[in-house]
Amino acid sequence: MTAQTDLARPVAPAPANDDLARLSAAELGALYRAGKASPVEVLDQTLERIARLDPVVNAFALLDPEAARRDAAASEERWRRGAPLSPIDGAPATLKDLIAAKGWPTLRGSHVVDPEQAWDEDSPVTARLREAGAVLLGKTTTSEFGWTALADSPLTGLTRNPWDLSRTAGGSSGGAAASAALNLAPLNVATDGGGSTRLPAANSGAFGLKPTFGRVAGYPSAHTHTLFHVTPLTRTVADAALLLHAIARPDPRDWRALPKAPDDWLDGLDAGVAGLKIGFSPDLGYAEVDPEVAEIVARAAQAFEELGAHVEPVDLGLDDPLPVYRTLADAAVARLFANLPEGRAALADPDFRAVAERGRAIDAVTYLGAAEAREALGRRFGLLHERFHLLLTPTTAVPALPADFATTSGSRGVTPSPFAYPFNLTQQPAASVPAGLTRAGLPVGLQIVGPKYAEARVLTAATAFEAARPFARVPDPA
Repeated sequence: MTAQTDLARPVAPAPANDDLARLSAAELGALYRAGKASPVEVLDQTLERIARLDPVVNAFALLDPEAARRDAAASEERWRRGAPLSPIDGAPATLKDLIAAKGWPTLRGSHVVDPEQAWDEDSPVTARLREAGAVLLGKTTTSEFGWTALADSPLTGLTRNPWDLSRTAGGSSGGAAASAALNLAPLNVATDGGGSTRLPAANSGAFGLKPTFGRVAGYPSAHTHTLFHVTPLTRTVADAALLLHAIARPDPRDWRALPKAPDDWLDGLDAGVAGLKIGFSPDLGYAEVDPEVAEIVARAAQAFEELGAHVEPVDLGLDDPLPVYRTLADAAVARLFANLPEGRAALADPDFRAVAERGRAIDAVTYLGAAEAREALGRRFGLLHERFHLLLTPTTAVPALPADFATTSGSRGVTPSPFAYPFNLTQQPAASVPAGLTRAGLPVGLQIVGPKYAEARVLTAATAFEAARPFARVPDPA
């Protein structure tokens, strides 16, 4: 487990042989297929890269080199025989520390979880990665139970933004975002219960996709239930499609999981957006947006016109659904705390305990009223997508906050992005793709939202934008 980063800590010079560790999963698969690289060789360079850079950004909560070496050796033998299990066989991958993996503790960024227990079951997504032959490296950091939009936790400390180490990588999937941006692993499984994939993707200059709820089976059930999505977080859109192709399967342990989609997420990625009708909302009717973020996102929306789509400004006139989201999320935290073994709740962050107290005060009538308001919001966006194939918005209202924001502000209770939680409520697919850099050099994300079950359309649009507006890779921090 990595400790909180000291910005003054010296960093070893980059080795000359980490070129393979900088490649995408798609590029690695092509090299394996051609016999020009091996999974063992890639893993060796990947582990060297992690050893050099993870002390700087603190992306990993757990790293298991020996297990990864076993996975890589088995993959190398399969490629030697010409019998890979999938296109991502041999690609390094990580799991956010909210996702169960046999033999690894799932501590959820919290002292609340007792590490001295049996860790003997894989989550569905972990099982799918093993079946696909991915090389599992370990667990990435998360804020405590994923409850806050900052990349910190009482257990693992701060996870820093690769673009600016004084800034947060974004939460709660900060470790996965830092890993994706720096290519510590090309494939990173994250989660999103209110923006926890899209927000850190935007902050860190990575690509994050929240699929339709249930597209990726989740088990054990998250405390946030139907707000919670299991997600790909990668450096490139193609790698997210590869990862989704591997993990988007039903599992009998998740009774809400969707049937296997007929789509091959890899097909049609380069089909483009010509002829699509796309709505653009710079504020969803209620958000206050940093002027520089607004300017960058407006230019990004214009790129879709240049690609042949018809982009139309849309005034949604929405009321902020944050109170609806808070009611459902706070009640979920209260239920989480009610299920904790005696004495464990006192080990949680005080701000997190305060959320549970708020949740306990919510009565059934208020809760069901929020559920009805959620349904109304879903209908509203469903009708919107009768007019528009896609919707564009900023991903976040502001660039990445200071890494120590919780300490300096006196609270970890940071409001999530006003553009993120609405689509956890509606369960639609939504992705954040890098749109540009502020004058201070901080990434800004463009959010691409599709109707339910239209992940393929979102991925195709993101691919077109990525090709039209290539995003610079972050230099290795030193």
